[in-house]
This record gives sequence, C-alpha cells and structure tokens, in this order.
Amino acid sequence: MSHMTLDDRVTIQEGLDSQQSCNAIAKKIGKNRSTVTREIEKHRVCKGKVSEGSKAPCVHAKTCTIMGLCKDIRCFNRCCQCINCISLCEKYEPAECKRLARSPHVCNGCNNNTICKYERYYYYASYAHNDYQDTLISSREGINQDPESLSKLDALVSPLIQKGQSIAHVFSTHEVDIGCSRSTIYRYVNDRILTARNIDLPRKVKYKKRNDSDVHKLTNEERLVVLSRNYERFQKYVESNPDIDVVEMDTVVGTISSHKVILTLLFRSCNLMLMFLLENKTQESVVEALNWLCDELGIELFKVLFPVILTDRGTEFLNPEAIECDRYGEIKTRLFYCDPQCSWQKGALEKNHEFIRYVLPKGTSFDRFSQDDITLLTNHINSLARDKFHGKTPYMLSTILIDNKLHEVMKLVEIKPDDVFLKPALLKKYR
Repeated sequence: MSHMTLDDRVTIQEGLDSQQSCNAIAKKIGKNRSTVTREIEKHRVCKGKVSEGSKAPCVHAKTCTIMGLCKDIRCFNRCCQCINCISLCEKYEPAECKRLARSPHVCNGCNNNTICKYERYYYYASYAHNDYQDTLISSREGINQDPESLSKLDALVSPLIQKGQSIAHVFSTHEVDIGCSRSTIYRYVNDRILTARNIDLPRKVKYKKRNDSDVHKLTNEERLVVLSRNYERFQKYVESNPDIDVVEMDTVVGTISSHKVILTLLFRSCNLMLMFLLENKTQESVVEALNWLCDELGIELFKVLFPVILTDRGTEFLNPEAIECDRYGEIKTRLFYCDPQCSWQKGALEKNHEFIRYVLPKGTSFDRFSQDDITLLTNHINSLARDKFHGKTPYMLSTILIDNKLHEVMKLVEIKPDDVFLKPALLKKYR
C-alpha cells in the first residue's frame, strides 16, 4: 500500500472536523479503517487545557460524599463539585474524557472545546505530514545497527576484505552471519564505518585504448591464417556443435624489461583458469606449454577438455598449426581468433585477469616468480566464489564438470573460503 499524501491527511482532518466516522473517512481516501485510526493516533498533538489551573472532574464525583475540606462555613456543596476542594482531596483522581476514550481519540469537531477541562488532542494535516516526512528521512539515514552487532560485523567482514576477497565472495560464505545487504556493506566501507576501506576493495580495471605502435601489423601470410579461423567461423562452428566446451586463451605480461609472461586458459563452462609461467612471450613457449599439458593428460583426454580454443591475434598465437597439433603432428584441438580490438569476445578470461592484477599489479616483473608461485595464485583465484554461479567457486564446479586428472596434473587444490587472499602480499608471504 502506498504512503499517505498531504491531500489524504487534509481529507482526514476535514472529516474529523465535521464529526465523520473513521470508516467514512477511510472510504473517501481509499484506505483501510485501521490505517486511518493508526494515522490519527500516531500524529495527534496535545494542546493542553483551555485554562492552565483548571482540573478535570474527579472520577469518584458521582459517588463521593466528602464535604467541608475547605472549612468554609458558607460552602454546602460536595467537595467533588468545588474547584478549591478538589486540590485538597487526597482521593482525587482525574476522570478521562469520554470522547477521547473512544475512536478517533481526538477533539476535532467537539462542541465543548472552549469550556473543556480535560487535556485536548487534535489532528492537524500539516503537522502530521511534516512529522511523517521527518520520520521517513531519519529512518533512511545513519546506521541501522547497534554498537555490538556493528562490532561483530566489522570483525567478520573487514579481515576478509583486507585479504583481497570481494564482497560477493564474502557474502557467498557468510550471508547468514552478516545480516544485511551487500549495498549496505559497500556503504559502510565507503562511509568509513568498518575497518576496511575502499582501497581494500578489489580495484576496478580500466582498459585504455592501445596505441597503434603497440598493435602488431599482420603479414599477408598471417592475415590469411587468421581469416580462415576468424570469430565468424568460430561462431558457426559452435552453432553446429552446441555441446562443445570452449576454452579461452591469452597472455598476461609484466614490465617491459621482464622476460617471463603468464599464459592463461579459462574454461567457459565453470570459469576454471589454468596459468603457466612462460620463459618468454614467443610462439615456441606457448606451443611447448600446451604440448607438455597434452603429454601429461594424454591426447585423448586433451581433445575432450580442449576441443576449441579461442584467443586473440597476439604474435605468440600466430602459429595455429603448431598449437592445434601435438609433438607428433596429431590434431589435438581447434584454434580460432577474436576480431581486432574485441577483447569482449573472450570476456570471461579478461574479467579473470582482474583477479591476477589484484596480486600482480601492472608494472610488476614476473621474472622472480616460479611456477609454484603462479599455481598458488591460480588456486586462490579459482577458490573465489562467483555471483554468476550462485556463490559456487570455479574449482567446486570444475570437480563436477571436468576430468579430475587435470587438477592432479596442474596441482589444483581448493582454498578455504576465509583463507582466500588476493593481495600482493600473497606471493610475498609464501616466498
């Protein structure tokens, strides 16, 4: 039911002034009778008595026989009828106004309001509406938590955020304990109510437009190779094979002066990511990494896990025949390329690269890291809960959707939810 408007409240006041019943008023404004009565009782205002010194009649007035409390020999009235004696009587109890005792509990429309000796209560539309607006504004400001519950919330959420965990991940594992919405947590962090600060939240990656000098110019031969495996052909292949699993592939680079790069592969079905530390960003290094994995898994299992690979047009991927075949020339996968400057076509992997940058920001050299370091990072990323999977982690889904021999070969393990750590200190603390 919608909130009452000022017009509704004016109608209520006019109805009370003309002594209409709450039922009649409720029908006029299209509300329930109980809504109208609650509105009147909540927003009525006390105006006091007509005369400050006047007292309401005694509740015992009809049965009381006490006389002579004022000791005035000229007074022959019962004390309950005497203004002076009422203040002297120890048994005096003020009576309640019969009109106020019944609905609608206000004095609007009363004919005795100028001589009334009782406390008077009135309903005024303007006052009621202003009071309603003040209450509405104040209820939406500040913190809807007591100090104890806020302290417990801070102790639970802040340490996890400071580990580099996203709020989505924290909610997927502690939603019952948190007791408020995600937007509230973001607001508490932004308003410095929690120990965690905005700087502790995973940063938002901004992609800059590449300079022309950074883009490799394809040779005529390379252009023909890419054309035969372009994104349009990829879409047609997937349409004709709807049940096929697609793996996205890319590389992550460090500083200009560093040699090592990270080769990443991501399964679209579950967002599981594999990461290989390559000695350099060359076609030979990419081919060697894929061939090693094929040797460890066996070509038949490799064909099942990697039926189609989608990548960009980086120079390290421009040897499709070597990537598609194993060491002995047997075809192990199909390779396709995204369109130029269309990283969104393999958006799942690009999104996952954000998690890598939480731990290895741009400008970090990879030369000092080993494959064990990169595997550790891989396990923490794969153990991060995702909204798109309803709070499940890529690792959890991969154990159901992917042959577990891959986990054994790549040393993939699950990190406990509260131990997931995506900050640069991750690789420092384990070195």
